[in-house]
Amino acid sequence: MAKLLVLTLLGLGLAFFKDHRSSYLARMTASREVKSVELPNCKLIKGIETGAEDLEILHNGLAFISVGLRYPGIKSFEPDKPGKILLMDLNEKDPTVLELKMTGSNFDASSFNPHGISTFTDEDNTVYLLVVSHPDFKSTVELFKFQEEEKSLLHLKTIKHELLPSLNDLVAVGREHFYATNDHYFVDHYMKSWELYLGLAWSNVVYYSPDDVRVVASGFDFANGISMSPDSKYVYIAELLAHKIHVYEKHANWTLTPLKSLDCETLVDNISVDPVTGDLWVGCHPNAMKIFSYDPENPPGSEVLQIQNILTEEPKVTVVYAEDGKVLHGSTVASVYKGKMLVGTVFHKALYCEL
Repeated sequence: MAKLLVLTLLGLGLAFFKDHRSSYLARMTASREVKSVELPNCKLIKGIETGAEDLEILHNGLAFISVGLRYPGIKSFEPDKPGKILLMDLNEKDPTVLELKMTGSNFDASSFNPHGISTFTDEDNTVYLLVVSHPDFKSTVELFKFQEEEKSLLHLKTIKHELLPSLNDLVAVGREHFYATNDHYFVDHYMKSWELYLGLAWSNVVYYSPDDVRVVASGFDFANGISMSPDSKYVYIAELLAHKIHVYEKHANWTLTPLKSLDCETLVDNISVDPVTGDLWVGCHPNAMKIFSYDPENPPGSEVLQIQNILTEEPKVTVVYAEDGKVLHGSTVASVYKGKMLVGTVFHKALYCEL
């Protein structure tokens, strides 16, 4: 009888594992092959070799680039070196990157591990850069003031909160006000792995201000990139492992109301919004298994989507760029400025294209 019970439990366990294994592989689009979509005028950006996980382009063409992310379970080519923020001026004929010096008496540059970034421009045109960082694999938001003449970032504040345990990306709505995605519910790496495997969909979006912190959206299978429409009326959220972009209406009290979802049939990472057209530009992972199980002989591919008219009943989704990893390993972000496009990756190189 005891043996029968053991065999029954073992059988149930194996069936449970097999069922979730199939779901896990589907969520990772593990069997997908990339259909190449080439752009004729692209080149790798010199000086970026360890990823450009996120980037943001100001209205004047200056681009901030977050490089050197070290993330548990994902490849890093320089695991012992801190990350940094680079600057690129897209108004230049042949733009190059410059590392921004980071200053501030209470800032530890040696543990800087940048992930998602966002900017906020004040009424006096002062630019603030908010950076998700993972010092010792924890989660903070680092607030900087951009000093353009000095080509530096002045550190103003480190933001921590119990509702911000597993940060991925953020979109600034004020100097110290933002919406942020937690990509996991759990903090422990082992529990995160099970959360990911089982598809628990417990990740969320949090609104943060110095006086008010609250969860405003939840139930995501790995909440990832987040951005906002040019008129600030709508918030866009990428749900990585559900392959969806969600549109939420933003209210005066900072609450969010779900409006619609768009199935993108690929793993959507960071979202950039063209301030002129309102188009969404999305860095995507065609096959995420190759991200989490990195093989240089069979590297992860890259894909960039342009989404037009997302608020209408028939949005237009275009694959602008796609390749199988021969050029870029694991695209995470794409953004455009006056006919130029930047594409970043988790841990590899970055691309500059003239469209």
